[in-house]
Amino acid sequence: MAEGEAPFMSEVFRPYERLVEITILGKTFLVPDRNSLLRAFQFISPETIPYGRFCWNQECQYCRVNCQLPDDDQPRPILSCKFIVSEGMNISELAPELVGCLRTKLGQTAVTLPRAGEDAPGSDGPAEEGNVVGDTGGTSTP
Repeated sequence: MAEGEAPFMSEVFRPYERLVEITILGKTFLVPDRNSLLRAFQFISPETIPYGRFCWNQECQYCRVNCQLPDDDQPRPILSCKFIVSEGMNISELAPELVGCLRTKLGQTAVTLPRAGEDAPGSDGPAEEGNVVGDTGGTSTP
């Protein structure tokens, strides 16, 4: 285990070679490749996702998102517990349970979710590991 690494982080995530950039409701994050999207959400918010009501095996449907891959024409619904994260994923809608778990990381964006068929706000700049990029500011976390 690397110095300073939390023990559960190395045990929870599948081995990964690099961090890939994904966008969630217009905010860009770096997450480990070779892991499910739900594990990527846990990487972003390790203090909330493990305590969500997720079954991790496709039965509860609490992890449903609308996702568009770079080669897709339009977003499609997927279960984040079963879908492996990939570079350039754009998550445009989240199930309410995920919104609750990620709200501190997403800020005001989590409160004003786009409706089906609408685009999430864009973001610019390089992503930082575990941090949000492209925050429009003006929001505070409780």
